[in-house]
Amino acid sequence: MKAIFFANTDWYLFNFRLDLAKFLRSRGWEVVFMAPPGDHFNQIEKQGFRQIPFEFSRKGINPIIEKRTIDRIAKIYCTEKPDLVHHFTVKCVIYGSMAAKKCGIPCIINSITGLGYVFLGTTLIARMIRRIAIFLYKSALQHTQVIFENPDDAALFQKMSLVDENNFNVILGTGIDTDAFVPVPPPDSIPLVVLPARMLWDKGIGEFVGAAGLLREKGIKARFALVGRKDEGNPSSISYDQLTFWQKEGDVEWWGWQEDIITVLSMSDIVCLPSYREGLPKVLIEACSCSRPIVTTDVPGCKEVVLDQVNGLLVPAKQILPLADALEKLILDKDLRIQMGKEGRIRAVNIFSTTRVNSETLNVYQKAGCNP
Repeated sequence: MKAIFFANTDWYLFNFRLDLAKFLRSRGWEVVFMAPPGDHFNQIEKQGFRQIPFEFSRKGINPIIEKRTIDRIAKIYCTEKPDLVHHFTVKCVIYGSMAAKKCGIPCIINSITGLGYVFLGTTLIARMIRRIAIFLYKSALQHTQVIFENPDDAALFQKMSLVDENNFNVILGTGIDTDAFVPVPPPDSIPLVVLPARMLWDKGIGEFVGAAGLLREKGIKARFALVGRKDEGNPSSISYDQLTFWQKEGDVEWWGWQEDIITVLSMSDIVCLPSYREGLPKVLIEACSCSRPIVTTDVPGCKEVVLDQVNGLLVPAKQILPLADALEKLILDKDLRIQMGKEGRIRAVNIFSTTRVNSETLNVYQKAGCNP
């Protein structure tokens, strides 16, 4: 069996789908990665997977150019003749599905990895794009199997009649290797709170910086670090000038992209992600597996990982004061941090392992008609 994984960045495929690709390869599948070539192209190549470099605009809306993009995808699919295509992120899902149907590919899988700017944006342009996306989804998702990372997103798509009971599936996240992400005692120093994410406004970065400032004004001794890269192709991206300004102000540190997230988590005492909405954030599962307590928002995707007062604290989205209060509670109570961390490890092992996720994904492939 041959599968093509298509996403809008090679970073996404490397960080979120490499384990699935290895799992399929171990069962005799050929897996080909397709994405614009970026910083992770060589790393994917070293893992032994063939790649199809495919450049396209993540933000473009010119109908002529977008039609050409669909035709280019179709040309590749018709040439490669895969048994299955698995699409990730909005444009890849919509355009990839259209192209796959043109080529008569038997098994089409679409992962809705979160709603992102298309559904969260409030500007006129965002609302316009949202209407277009919903219209295109109606056609693209028909006669495909759709995977959601949380039940709220699945319910929303059902409400909009984009999926029905026969073609939607809920698989909680992409899974992690709990043998790689293991508990390590944090350093005996000033508590470190990390926010590992792309530097996007809708990740709650602004609220995190605001909360850090409030806690400094109160004399709470802690460090606050933003850990992640800018995402130039995302309309919600925070500017470099803004990030460096915050760092100069002294309330937060910006570490940029860190390849070794295990080391980052082992250095931390608390992991924070005050996002507005998620698919199911892998970094929170990794934090659980490393026995780190979490402060996150009571929104789809995040609330599936954290049980409030058990392995972390849930706060309202887009609000600085409750976020600051929750962080203060954990910063000042080491015993509570340890207890919540232990509970998180249990959840990671029992619910979020790659073994479970890969098996459930293979079941969806078989449901779509691909039986190796």
